[in-house]
This record gives sequence, structure tokens and C-alpha cells, in this order.
Amino acid sequence: MRTRTAYRTGAAVTVALVLGLTGACGGGRGDGGDGGKDRPDDRASTTTGATTGPPERAPAPAAASPRPGPTGIGARDGRVLAQGELDRAVLATGDVSGFEVRPMDPPPARGETADRRACAPLVGLINGTPEPRAKAVAYRQLVGGDGNGGPAVSEFLTAHGVGDARTLLSRLSTAIGSCADGFTARGGDGPSTYTGVRRLDVAKTGDDALAYEVTGDYEGDPVPLVFHLVRVGGTVATFYTANFESGTTPILPAGLLTAQAAKLA
Repeated sequence: MRTRTAYRTGAAVTVALVLGLTGACGGGRGDGGDGGKDRPDDRASTTTGATTGPPERAPAPAAASPRPGPTGIGARDGRVLAQGELDRAVLATGDVSGFEVRPMDPPPARGETADRRACAPLVGLINGTPEPRAKAVAYRQLVGGDGNGGPAVSEFLTAHGVGDARTLLSRLSTAIGSCADGFTARGGDGPSTYTGVRRLDVAKTGDDALAYEVTGDYEGDPVPLVFHLVRVGGTVATFYTANFESGTTPILPAGLLTAQAAKLA
């Protein structure tokens, strides 16, 4: 039986390789794109959708805070941001205390495919290529500094337009309920097994927000994968972290979400 170290390099859960997590401290560790015509000033509450039972409460966020007054790029007007605007708007070192931001390569062209159509939105995010596809994408890795105690986090910032951005979160919200009992996916080094999906509490920021956990399975050991999404106008920020050391839910600092929403607004 392979160890968890082998698991981190074996791609049993494709997202670990696709999103390039490394050097987590206290959390997970692993390896590893139409403009809508909806009104952009809709200040929606947290996305809702089919679910099985009440939301689970996530652990309290780790200490992290945005720097005072980051300048917004103006995404709230709903326009589709160009690549250069995304690159200026994505989090950078200094935006959130205790986190260094590094470049990250885009995912491979081919990722996993869900065994059930209902679970395809979840697998799309695991692949690092959410649907509807974005017009532009910026990928980054955020690593907590010494003493931060937080996990390594991957972020991808995607420009869609309001209609597609809302659709992305809506489809994910529905899939959380439809795939609560788990699913499988193929296309990596063999089939990947995900034993459950559950909604998490999320900080109310941006125009809409959604958080959930997908539990991967490696030879009977649970591997929690946590995703937090924030929509500002037609742009969506997706944050991902995982826990490869134990079966507990990794903590994603809320300061990352609020800082990114501020830079987009």
C-alpha cells in the first residue's frame, strides 16, 4: 500500500497535480475559461441550490487580513476583463499579510471526466477549468509565511461576463446537492474516487459566494478538498486548498476572499 507521500505524487486526486499545491503548513499539502446581459448591480446573497440537509459549519478562518485599501479594477460593472486586467487584479504578495504569491502554470489541456453529468461542474473546477469556460484566466499559488499556520492555497481568477459567472456558481450549487453521496472521475492515472460533497459556510463578500468540500478517497483514507468561490460582476475568483495529512477540513483564510473581492470591485 502506498503512503500519503506516494499519493501526493501519484495523481489519485487529479486536482493536487493540476493546481500545484506545495509546502502547506498546518493544512493540506500536495502537488500541484459570454458576456452576460444581466444587471451587474445585483448584490446577490450566497448562492443556494439543492442540498441534503443543513450546511456544515467550516472551522474558524486562520489569521489573515487584506492590506488597507487595495485598489479595485472595476469588475463590478459586469464587463469581461481582459487578460492584462486580470493579471493586475489577481492577488499579489503584500495584499494579504503572511502570504507570498507565486506564478502558477495553467492546468493540462485534458483533465478528468465525471462519471455522471450532474457532477461535471465539480470535476471542471477540480481540473482547474470551470464551465462555462472563461475568456481569460490568471493562475496563482499563495503560500503562507513562517508562523502563519495556514495552508498553501491555489487561486484561479476567471473572466466570464455576468451571465456566465452566475451560471458557473449556480451549476456548482446544484451539483453539491446532486453529488452529495460522491462520484468517480476518469482521465488521470486511473479512476479517482470522491466519497462525498458538502456545502460549507462562506464569508459574505463580493456579489455572490459559494464554498464546498469534496472528499477524495485514497485506499480508504479521506482527503478533503476545499473550494471557495467569490463572484464580482462577471469575474469569479476560485480558491482551492487540501489536507493530505489528516481527514480534517482545511481552513482557507477569509482574508484572501475579501482582499480579492476588493481588488476586483
